[in-house]
Amino acid sequence: MIWSLTLPILMPFATAAAAFLARDRRGSGWISVAGSVVSLGLAIHLVMLVLHHGVIAGQVSGWAAPFGITLAADYLAAAMVLITAIIALAVGLWSLAEVGQTSRRLGWHGLFQTLIGGVTGAFLTGDLFNLYVWFEVLLISSFGLLVIGGRKEAIDGAVKYVTLNLISTVLFLGAAGLLYGATGTLNMADLHAAVAAHPDQRLMTVIAMMFMVAFGLKAAVFPLFYWLPASYHTPHYAVSAVFAGLLTKVGVYALIRVFTLIFTGDQFYTHGILLWIACLTMLTGVLGAAAQSDFRRILSFHIVSQIGYMVLGLALMTPLALMGAVFYLVHHIIVKANLFLVAGVSRRLTGSSDLYAIGGLYRAAPLLAVLFLIPAFSLAGFPPLSGFWAKFVLVRAALEVQDAVVAGVALLVGLLTIFSMTKIWAEAFWKAAPDGREPRLSAIPVRERWIMLTPVAALAAMTIFIGLFPEPFLQFATTSAEQLLDATPYVAAVLGEGRP
Repeated sequence: MIWSLTLPILMPFATAAAAFLARDRRGSGWISVAGSVVSLGLAIHLVMLVLHHGVIAGQVSGWAAPFGITLAADYLAAAMVLITAIIALAVGLWSLAEVGQTSRRLGWHGLFQTLIGGVTGAFLTGDLFNLYVWFEVLLISSFGLLVIGGRKEAIDGAVKYVTLNLISTVLFLGAAGLLYGATGTLNMADLHAAVAAHPDQRLMTVIAMMFMVAFGLKAAVFPLFYWLPASYHTPHYAVSAVFAGLLTKVGVYALIRVFTLIFTGDQFYTHGILLWIACLTMLTGVLGAAAQSDFRRILSFHIVSQIGYMVLGLALMTPLALMGAVFYLVHHIIVKANLFLVAGVSRRLTGSSDLYAIGGLYRAAPLLAVLFLIPAFSLAGFPPLSGFWAKFVLVRAALEVQDAVVAGVALLVGLLTIFSMTKIWAEAFWKAAPDGREPRLSAIPVRERWIMLTPVAALAAMTIFIGLFPEPFLQFATTSAEQLLDATPYVAAVLGEGRP
């Protein structure tokens, strides 16, 4: 099974190398797309293995766990690898119509696939040190994608992004060092018992808080989110889409993994803080979005807001809440990446992302208008789309623990999300173009038009399908939550049946 765990990681890097070597040729983008197709097949295979065998694990090196390089996949990790492959294929295809010759020759497709490899590695790694390594891969490749093109705005956003993420990385490394000094291991399965058995639980709580801040910076939670809306609106729209869909979710995934598998002792304290963080993240994100007038800036602030819902599921720490967090993760990746792709098509048609400077998109491209409404309504939580079920489960989880205030905050944020999406619809789609020059879909060549609209339509169809047929996805999320709450199968898969 080790190859089933390693190939989803290796394939993007192999594709990156091939795309980089062929960067001077026009077909380098299609190499990236072909590699993404293969990665999708490998991800589907991994999910099938997990469905059949439960948690699977393997050692890349010749050393047995906990000393070797551990890779492990449970339901949550396998789902994240699959959705990563789907987004990589959608964005990779869409980028063929946006990424120009200059960016291609600078290695855009190679950096993109390196980023996907780093994301996949972060989801499958079984120890904290290699999680740090994959975060570094993410940081380097994402910085490269941000600065390609050399625009002043992009470089300014990249500096803010890298600076804050370097602080997070240093804090993460420091916390990992302290944890290793206290327990003698960084293998996550081994840490499950080692942290619980440590005589100084106050020290463990301090280290847990260091991880919370480090991963909170990566996830862009309150009050550590301001780097995100300052940088996500600056690069290529394809870059914004993959960043919006995947990067912050790696931070959320790390929070979920660490605070369900490793730091489970002082939950009253740590999860109480996470609950406050979740509520403030939801509120500040949605209020920030309401104050913006730029298409991408609104969507960027909504990333922050929606991350609050995922952290809420972790903070409540009930089976239903964790199930909602897992479901929300998958739903939001699809929806948010799709909205940024729609914003990219809008920018191509109108020449601007300023809502007050554009208009007439409904008349010019009614199909694009429909494709915007689907993820926008899903983000706001309209039935029968995927976002409705995600929000419904989390609100119900809050009510089950008799926390009406938290449930009220979640519902209020949903209402304010509708306001922002309505603002985009009214300004960009419904009203006439302010300068009298209506956008024309025919201005985009037919080939590029289909390249851009096909992934948008596919992701919108996924949103509808999940909303109309939620049962298998909710069941999958339920099993994921059960595995997160009961670490025994994970520990046994990594360390062997005889280990605690």
